Amino acid sequence: MPFMAITTVSSSLYFLAEDCDQNKLKQGIRKEEISSMTKTREMDTTDDAHQAQQHKATSKGMVEQTKTSLLRAAVERQDPSSKGVDDSTLRRFLRARDLDVQRASAMFLKYLKWRREFVPNGSISPSEVSNEIAQNKVFVQGTDKKGRPIMVAFGSRHYQNKESSEELKRFVVYVLDKICARTSPEQEKFVVLADLQGWGYANSDVRGCLAALAILQDYYPERLGKLFIVNAPYIFMAVWKIIYPFIDNNTKKKIVFVENKKLKSTLLEDIDESLTPDIYGGRLPLVPVL
Repeated sequence: MPFMAITTVSSSLYFLAEDCDQNKLKQGIRKEEISSMTKTREMDTTDDAHQAQQHKATSKGMVEQTKTSLLRAAVERQDPSSKGVDDSTLRRFLRARDLDVQRASAMFLKYLKWRREFVPNGSISPSEVSNEIAQNKVFVQGTDKKGRPIMVAFGSRHYQNKESSEELKRFVVYVLDKICARTSPEQEKFVVLADLQGWGYANSDVRGCLAALAILQDYYPERLGKLFIVNAPYIFMAVWKIIYPFIDNNTKKKIVFVENKKLKSTLLEDIDESLTPDIYGGRLPLVPVL
């Protein structure tokens, strides 16, 4: 092949290869641009979602604050003693009534009247619930991962007072006041572990359970964060079917029946091992409520 032809072919191949390289380079740059644009869009979407969430939380907070002011004005008109109540307490009653000021006002005024009559001295003394304390059935110590205080109650240690449930009611208030005192402004809720191991018909107290439930729902709204029911025997379900219809929907969402074989792993999802009661595989000894 003549020298000029060889040179021409070589030059053509060179420029063809260069064009291919440039095309590949352009394609690479284009892919990087697309990838960068995709990531940017994803970041923008995430930012938008985060901003929308923040805006929603801010709006909700503003609505709650406005309605809290309206609730305060409403209850102070009807009961001047409510002037010393803090906003966080009023907000709990508002949330329990889906931010309905009128319903929350009725609920809160009912609470004030009940508190004056049932706890005239401001608190329940141990001497008023000595029989219940002697059963050694409630323990309070430790917190979960959200900082919520933990209460452990043993159903098999409860025995019904067939004459009256008044001491049990006082004991419920005594215990709830104790655990609420352990909460903080940042975390107002608590957690309960209801242990039913060994529970039998001798421990069955439907009247007492319904009384305790009414006190919790009517006078300590938005305090329960979670209720773990552990070691529940089959015969307990007969009593549970009677109690369940009286539990409000918000409370129902907080109740978890824990399988025996998953007890430790389920608790560790919410509670650090160092703060899990030792009887459930943790490291913290139980301390009786006094």
